[in-house]
Amino acid sequence: MVCIVIGARKLGVNPDNIATPIAASLGDLITLSILAFISSFFYKYKDSRFLTPLVCIGFMVLTPVLILIAKQNPPIVKILKFGWFPIVLAMVFSSFGGLILNKTISKEQYKGMAIFTPIICGVGGNLVAIQTSRISTYLHMWSTPGVLPLWMKKFWPNPCSTFCTSEINSISARVLLCLVIPSHLIFFSVIYLVEGRSVPNGKTFVVFYLLAGLIQVTILLYLAEVMVRLIWHQALDPDNHCIPYLTGLGDLLGTGLLALCFLISWLLREAELDGISEPASGPPY
Repeated sequence: MVCIVIGARKLGVNPDNIATPIAASLGDLITLSILAFISSFFYKYKDSRFLTPLVCIGFMVLTPVLILIAKQNPPIVKILKFGWFPIVLAMVFSSFGGLILNKTISKEQYKGMAIFTPIICGVGGNLVAIQTSRISTYLHMWSTPGVLPLWMKKFWPNPCSTFCTSEINSISARVLLCLVIPSHLIFFSVIYLVEGRSVPNGKTFVVFYLLAGLIQVTILLYLAEVMVRLIWHQALDPDNHCIPYLTGLGDLLGTGLLALCFLISWLLREAELDGISEPASGPPY
């Protein structure tokens, strides 16, 4: 990430537009890869009674050492003190999304949902992370922590001011919102080419899927505007506090809306099939 930020600066590109989504994507990829490797290792030695306690003790011993190392860097000390709560709360939000996925993934009407979940969560999380970083950078340039500019005094701005004005953050919100449908259509096409008939591809489902993506990102972009203002007013860095909250909420919203999308599509399909079968089963004329 350090190399990406420095490289973007040297090329004259805004790191907020590049580094944040790459960080989120690499985070997912690296986390899943490490989780798969470590879980395979523990599953291989699942009969060992001492392995798990030893690993836990090792982490407990290592934690104070890492804290002492982190304290050597003054800018990190503030994150070490106040950065835990947003991360833990974001994990709670993501866990609720995981519960929704766990309850639905095995049912026939939600077939293929596991494939679309990372996409809708990833697109929403990346777009709102970009917007949050841009607003945070804007405030760092034009104000000081704890003091909001006059044109951002309202903690709960009108949604129209978030999306429909000529202000720079409103313009970027509109641009990011316009990226939702093309991004999802590209990913949807790739998924359909790879998975084929194992995923739903009806026009009704596609419309509901795109609508779910739009609703998710619209809510997240508005919450980003509100949350950055509140966090900045508390003299905290929005990059450290808002992004975990919003990406966690993005996972929860994305999974919930996707499940609703699958359910509505299935109900409409069942109603259509019932409508076709009823005349066929009636008495002949």
